[in-house]
Amino acid sequence: MTQPTLEPGSAYPLGATWDGQGTNFALFSSNADKVELCLFEGEPLETQVACMALPRRSGHIWHGYLRGAGPGTRYGYRVHGPYEPEVGLRFNPAKLLLDPYARAMVGTLKWSNAQYAYHLEDEDADLTFNSDDSAPGMPKCMVVDERFDWGDDKPPRVPWQDTVFYEVHVKGFTQRHPDIPAALRGSYAGLASAEAIAHLKGLGVTTVELLPVHTFVDDQHLVEAGLRNYWGYNSIGFFAPDMRYCATGSLDEFKGMVKLLHAAGLEVVLDVVYNHTAEGNRFGPTLCFKGIDHAIYYRLSSENRRYCADYTGTGNTLNTEQPIVVRLIMDSLRYWVQQMHVDGFRFDLASALSRDEAGYDACSSFFAAVAQDPVLAQVKLIAEPWDATDKGYRVGGFPSGWAEWNGRYRDDMRAFWRGDDGTLANFANRLCGSADLYQHDGRSPVDSINFITVHDGFTLRDLVSYNDKHNQANGEENRDGESNNISWNCGAEGETDDAEINALRLLQQRNLLASLFVSQGTPLLLGGDELGRTQRGNNNAYCQDNELSWFDWGLPLAEPLQPFVRKLMALRRALPALRRTGFFTGIPDADGYTDVAWVNTTGLDMQTEEWDQPDAKSAGAVLCGRQTGEQDAGGAPLHSDSVLILVNGYHEALPFVLPPHRGTRWTVRLDTACRDDAPAQHEWAAGDAYPLSGRSLVVMTQPPGP
Repeated sequence: MTQPTLEPGSAYPLGATWDGQGTNFALFSSNADKVELCLFEGEPLETQVACMALPRRSGHIWHGYLRGAGPGTRYGYRVHGPYEPEVGLRFNPAKLLLDPYARAMVGTLKWSNAQYAYHLEDEDADLTFNSDDSAPGMPKCMVVDERFDWGDDKPPRVPWQDTVFYEVHVKGFTQRHPDIPAALRGSYAGLASAEAIAHLKGLGVTTVELLPVHTFVDDQHLVEAGLRNYWGYNSIGFFAPDMRYCATGSLDEFKGMVKLLHAAGLEVVLDVVYNHTAEGNRFGPTLCFKGIDHAIYYRLSSENRRYCADYTGTGNTLNTEQPIVVRLIMDSLRYWVQQMHVDGFRFDLASALSRDEAGYDACSSFFAAVAQDPVLAQVKLIAEPWDATDKGYRVGGFPSGWAEWNGRYRDDMRAFWRGDDGTLANFANRLCGSADLYQHDGRSPVDSINFITVHDGFTLRDLVSYNDKHNQANGEENRDGESNNISWNCGAEGETDDAEINALRLLQQRNLLASLFVSQGTPLLLGGDELGRTQRGNNNAYCQDNELSWFDWGLPLAEPLQPFVRKLMALRRALPALRRTGFFTGIPDADGYTDVAWVNTTGLDMQTEEWDQPDAKSAGAVLCGRQTGEQDAGGAPLHSDSVLILVNGYHEALPFVLPPHRGTRWTVRLDTACRDDAPAQHEWAAGDAYPLSGRSLVVMTQPPGP
């Protein structure tokens, strides 16, 4: 093949940009001596047909324009420069590097010693230089045509107070679904199938939160053990959807998924991993950033720049103190909003994005960049408010404009329903929106993303079935995964035929789910919990790309739980008092009623000393309703019902005297102890003693009255 000729091209935009006549290539590297663009053809993609130096450098951006190169062109980079690990420079042109801005990547990583810039020998091995060519085993970047017919697609823009998240894995959700065509199972198209959408809409969720779909790498040790990085928290491409979930092989499949979910009124939020990459520490492979400009892209130890600063537990941390790294993240976020039409992001280990050696910084350059961006101002931004260090735990500490996964909510709800002493006050705080964490800097209850379970940890069914983790299948001798799960097996470890234990487990699941959906804040349901999904006690199934992780749509527990979850979501939609946008004040209105009042089992106000009793496990919350000042279609005044929530964490039943309120009667809307969801008596008068079953939660309502 005749060596093509590169024209100077442009330094903007970064990445490979097709203009209809050719493609502009632009790559940042401040410490490189030369950057070469390499082209590949054939199958498998091992044949390098051209390698040419980018002809122009503007500042720290190397660029060139290749006329005639269009969509489908496969490419990578070789970057020349000093190999001086002692000062953080690890250039090695024998290593083919992925474009950080690549819109698509094809092929899979074939692990070998060639992916490492050094010889695998001893503890000082990273100081050696490995000249083996890595290109034959590397995936390749691909130029794409970004045009797509979005039609009349519009973001649903679900208000925060109406939002219900459903956290789900693209593959695991549909891989075993019997009604989805086999060719579409486990794919973006499968997630957008009529059957999948019907399930989501039937539950009542509003927002699908996808585990990572950025192109990621299966770790070498997992591949050698016959496992995979199933969850995908090992990113290497922040612009490219991972093609392992693509049934058609076309980038348009992801866009088509978003379009169909939007048409059904469902938002799409991505779990994004900008805190680290798949390249690990100094002993990790050289795939992208490490070979492009290691000293810029990664945080290095201030004591010895040979070593990475690791705030993520993965070996490296992206350096958001560098403007080019902040630009990379911001460009990626805007791309997913503007080109892919996603509706928001959940930031994995978000504290690592805004910290240095001194700790977390709420005024960091990353936060400043996000705060001023008009594109990101229109989408949902959610932080996982911790990293892998003690200094990084910042639940409640993120700035205005951010919602957070509320880890305190998870822990306090689990502890209360497990029966731990001294947990009632914390339970009440979480039920009321965690004002102790979020009532500052203009934040609101909806900034608390409430959850009981998520991908990381036990499923809901396992939470009530196991006291201990059982992660032997991961091949790490059960050392991995969290040991403090705040779980309770209800009397037997794991699966059992004991009918009494199984009934208690089902009741506990109902209690935890009910608490989630009657709490102030924004609920997040772990996908599959409504089906009674189990991982057989594995609380760290990150490497289990198999039936342990995939949804089992035929589980017998799905039948009683699914209708219950639907009822909870419908009840939440019907009762505005459960979806407040402001915190409770406790200030009486003109009629003497406060917006929230806590009562004891005698129907009287809870006293301070009652909250302080270690064995206190029962209370009631009265959420005051209001006339809205609006009218329905028939001219009748609209109102927000008052809500009474009763909880009993004791094993034994107890009579709970119903408090007087605006009306004289209470209507039972939910009792977790009633398996058929039909309490024997619906209407109760104030002053009656309601028989509150052991380990149960009850919701009652009444109109606000004249």
